[in-house]
Amino acid sequence: MSDSSAVIAEGLWNEAVSQDSYPTKDEYQEHVLKQYEICVEMADRISARRSIANVFFLTLHTFIIGALGIAYMQNGAFLQNWAVLFPLASVLALCFLWWRLLKSYEQLNTAKYKVIGEFEKRLPASPYWSAEWKELGEGHNRKLYVPLTHVEQWVPKILALVYVAGALLAIL
Repeated sequence: MSDSSAVIAEGLWNEAVSQDSYPTKDEYQEHVLKQYEICVEMADRISARRSIANVFFLTLHTFIIGALGIAYMQNGAFLQNWAVLFPLASVLALCFLWWRLLKSYEQLNTAKYKVIGEFEKRLPASPYWSAEWKELGEGHNRKLYVPLTHVEQWVPKILALVYVAGALLAIL
C-alpha cells in the first residue's frame, strides 16, 4: 500500500464502526456500497461543474476575441501602445483564473478517485481503480491515455499566448 493510499484509508474508514458493530454483515456491506455510490456521484458532479466552467470561459473568450475583431474592422487599428496593457492584463487574468480553476478541479477529482479506489478494496469488484485506471496506465502512459484535465489546461495557456502576441502586434 502506497503512503498516499495508507493516508486515505486511515481517513476513510471509521474504526469505531466496523462490520462487527452492525446487526448483519449484509447491512454493513449495503452501507459501504451506498457511500461508494455517493462518492462516485460526487466525482461525476465535479466533472460536470468543470465542463460548465469550460463553457463559461470559452464563451467569454469567444466574445472578447469577437469584440476585438469587430473593433479592428471598424477602426482599422487598435489602441495606442500603453492603452493595450490594461485589456491585456484583464484577459491574462481571466486565462490564469481559468487555468487555476481547472487545476483545482483536477486536484479535487484526483483525491476523489483515490477515495473511490479505497472503497473498491472493500467491494467485490474494482472496476475503476484496479481495472480501468490500471489498464490506462494510471494516466502516466500518454500512448494509452491522456487525461482530459491535462489537455484542457492547455486552452487558457494558448489563449494567453494569442493575447500576448496580439498585444505585441498592436504595440509594434
